[in-house]
Amino acid sequence: MIIKPKIISLILILSIGLISCKSAKTITDNGTLNSNLSAKQIIKNSDKNTSKFNTLSARLKIESNDGKNSQSTSVSLRIEKDKTIWMSKLGIVKALITPNRVAFYNKLDNTYFDGDFTYLSSLLGTELDFNKIQALLLGEPIYKPNTKDYEASVFEKSYMLQPKNQNNLFEIFLLFNPKHFKMDSQQIAQSKDNRHLEINYLAYQEVENEILPEAINIIALEHEDQLKIDLEFKGVELNQKLRFPFTIPSGYKKIELK
Repeated sequence: MIIKPKIISLILILSIGLISCKSAKTITDNGTLNSNLSAKQIIKNSDKNTSKFNTLSARLKIESNDGKNSQSTSVSLRIEKDKTIWMSKLGIVKALITPNRVAFYNKLDNTYFDGDFTYLSSLLGTELDFNKIQALLLGEPIYKPNTKDYEASVFEKSYMLQPKNQNNLFEIFLLFNPKHFKMDSQQIAQSKDNRHLEINYLAYQEVENEILPEAINIIALEHEDQLKIDLEFKGVELNQKLRFPFTIPSGYKKIELK
């Protein structure tokens, strides 16, 4: 897996998370584990605590490191739940993600990308779509577990759900916080291809009665290559009327990601 600057830019654009704000309250109590809690109860509590906001705006700080190069930037973030994820850096770089589209443009070099989730899925080693990315960013499971196929256990300070019969080619581990049943970590491994995707939720905040991530760490591994992304979120506002302006300027050169 060769990580090039424009590839990193695309990953950063897709790695959008949440949150903190003036009235936000950092959650310091992780709750008490109950070793008898069933998979059904864990899934029920997780579903009960899914995010319910309509729109969100925030300032997002992104730091990335691929072992050779490090980058740090801050952008404006807007989300309309289940519909749109939008980012802008001073109007110079803009990105738009919808259920059917992944697009961005850069006024610094007059380039743009306009496509779907195929490339990102290939790069991270797991099939992604809008709903999976949104779940990842909101601290919710990428792959929705069910009581028929998953079993529960306790791992360190978290509840862990994993398939009763793990596939040797594709393993999933979901770690839930015992306080609010958002994710502590979710990990997807493909041993045969030496790929591993790990999303760790380092801190949560309560914002207008919503439990949302405050800091997220993403690690993507393939063979000897590693990409780390850290997200920090500030100045969030929920349920405001937002606009999502996005028009690719004419004359720009399309980026072909192979």
